[in-house]
Amino acid sequence: MMKHTNDLGHDPVLPLVLRLAVPTMLAQLVNVLYSIVDRIYIGAGVGDLALAGVGVCGPIVTLLSSFGSLVGMGGSPIMAMRMGEGNTKEARKILNNGFLMLLVLSVILTAVFLFSREHFLMWFGASEATFGYADTYMTIYTAGTFFALMAGGMNSFLIAQGFSGLGMATVMLGAVLNIVLDPVFIFIFHMGVAGAAIATVISQIASCAFVLLALRSKRMPVRLGWGGFQWKAVKRIAAFGLSPFLIIASDSILLIVLNTVLQRYGGPGEGDTLVTCATIVQSYLLLITMPMGGITLGSQPVISFNYGMGDGTRIRKALRCIVLLCVGFCAFMMLVTYTVSPLYVRLFTKEPEIMARSVRYIKIFTAMIIPLAVQYPLVDETTALGQVKLALFCSVFRKCIYLGALLLLPAFVSAQAAFYAEPAADVTAAAMTSILFLYFFPKILAARQKGLSGNR
Repeated sequence: MMKHTNDLGHDPVLPLVLRLAVPTMLAQLVNVLYSIVDRIYIGAGVGDLALAGVGVCGPIVTLLSSFGSLVGMGGSPIMAMRMGEGNTKEARKILNNGFLMLLVLSVILTAVFLFSREHFLMWFGASEATFGYADTYMTIYTAGTFFALMAGGMNSFLIAQGFSGLGMATVMLGAVLNIVLDPVFIFIFHMGVAGAAIATVISQIASCAFVLLALRSKRMPVRLGWGGFQWKAVKRIAAFGLSPFLIIASDSILLIVLNTVLQRYGGPGEGDTLVTCATIVQSYLLLITMPMGGITLGSQPVISFNYGMGDGTRIRKALRCIVLLCVGFCAFMMLVTYTVSPLYVRLFTKEPEIMARSVRYIKIFTAMIIPLAVQYPLVDETTALGQVKLALFCSVFRKCIYLGALLLLPAFVSAQAAFYAEPAADVTAAAMTSILFLYFFPKILAARQKGLSGNR
């Protein structure tokens, strides 16, 4: 039996944030673990070239999933605001329109990526040696786009209603299933990269079914249905979701640029080695960014709901809790980086050169994760406050710094210098975002209070 245990407007703030953020963080951690396990099994069962091929697919897979974030992270804060206002009818309308958007997007994206995958893979860092692996994985994964988008996008609407435990269960169901199925398809059925992709799609089908059934439950405050479709609601969801969508999509594009730059400046042989290292490094970074994104995503309903109520005191308390959680988590991961990362790299490869390089690149890539721990919550909670343009600017600013460094450093130094682009962007963007947030945040709350006073 489901019980709605989280009162977003009245429960003590710190316990409330923890109840919402920790399950979502753990869910995202498990989610990234099954992605990592995928790559570990591929590296051990098929080889380093196969690992590089799947690494080329990684950013494309994330780009596909970013469309789920466009709807989920765009619609769920609006739904939470309407719930905070006591407007259940409008909240339900947002939920239904979000479902329709995901349905349409999944059909379009499946067609586009299936027919264009060969061009995408060669443009985005595949070589003749790795193309076969990448093509096999991408073909099977793209066929399951509908389930991936629905599972990720609709889960945000579940969390926004206070059911962070069910949100965690959605992700963990798929993750555990994938971890179990991977060795079966790869080692028992000897299906290699194809087996890993099939295991992932089956897992996404299970997560999709779970979240849709949960949203259809009669105990859900805002229940998923069919109808009430409005172009106005679609545009509002898209406008709110533009910032998180561009954040995730641009991250994917930057990873694609990273692979392409490493292939170009690394040359034959060396390029594949660098892409293999980058695949391991990116897998490690996901251990940091995905759980941190879980903290900020899980906490968004607190910010949005209380913004709808106009309770600035609770918003301030929640923001402090969220930032401190992110900083504490990243401080812990910094210790892990300098103690456990060699053991982590050994899970993927036994090649001494790739192992040594990967450990060194991980330390470079994560050098500025403490400033990143400030950037993440400020951008995501600014979105939860409805300030999409400000959040988008802060995100785009960071991407521009990263892209500039990514293109210039390898051209003037060496291919390996591309790994320094990440810390350069992290520290610069965190400083800019902090300054802008401290300036605009009081104005945002004051404008909301004035707006509510005018409506009374």
